[in-house]
Amino acid sequence: MREVGVKLYRWVGRILVVGLVSPTIHAGAAELQPRTLAAFDRYVQLTEARLSSNAPFLWIDGLPEARRRDALETVRRKALAIERVTTKDRGREIDVPDGIIHHWIGTAFVRSATVDQVVALLQDYDAHQRIYAPAVAASKLRSRDGNHFTVYLRFLMTKVKTVVVNSEHDARFTRPAPDRAEGWIHSTRIAQVDEAGTPREHEKPGGNDDGYLWRLNTYWRVQARDEGVYIHCESVSLSRAIPIGLGWLIGPFVTGIPRESLTFTLETTRRQLEQ
Repeated sequence: MREVGVKLYRWVGRILVVGLVSPTIHAGAAELQPRTLAAFDRYVQLTEARLSSNAPFLWIDGLPEARRRDALETVRRKALAIERVTTKDRGREIDVPDGIIHHWIGTAFVRSATVDQVVALLQDYDAHQRIYAPAVAASKLRSRDGNHFTVYLRFLMTKVKTVVVNSEHDARFTRPAPDRAEGWIHSTRIAQVDEAGTPREHEKPGGNDDGYLWRLNTYWRVQARDEGVYIHCESVSLSRAIPIGLGWLIGPFVTGIPRESLTFTLETTRRQLEQ
């Protein structure tokens, strides 16, 4: 009983600390090292090689048959099929010194929607601040050349504390067949914003901040079949490693936000298309 009381005391103490200092708490500055970025670039290279291969267009179609049936049943019930995955280099996991790669894949199904409707929604970047609020606090189309876009997005991420980042992205969409579309979006600049929304708002130097989000690539695939469309979204992001002693505070943010962001994005996309 005494041991339980001690554990409870420690947990309440942590909650009180977060409640008192969470608006300004920092994990300590982290610097994106060249070796960390090199590992991420290698990971992305191998991931995109898989996407460019003859593998099934939709992730769920490449699953073992029993899992594939379960995933299809899940998405047809208006739920999401989401899984964390890992890209390996010749069978070995890629070491990411001083960083963590977060790789999630999700699929949604929207009955009676079309590929063109999904693509139009994804490409309506000026409206993303409305469609995907509050996760996207601001959005702006910088330029468009056919199906090539450059985009500004301000992300707002909340879990224990709130983190705001300004980001710029390069997005390229293709139509490999009449019944399908694909979009590859690479971040080209990410900067953490401190004191957002105040007169003291300012960006931290890219790669020299709290390290919650250093890189973000998103891969969309849309396929029409079964009287609707399957929407596949694959997210690969890079963050700092979790500092020793701060796992209880930083860990949930660093590891939880990527999955929650993908879930929110897919659910919001599905609801928007069902209107």
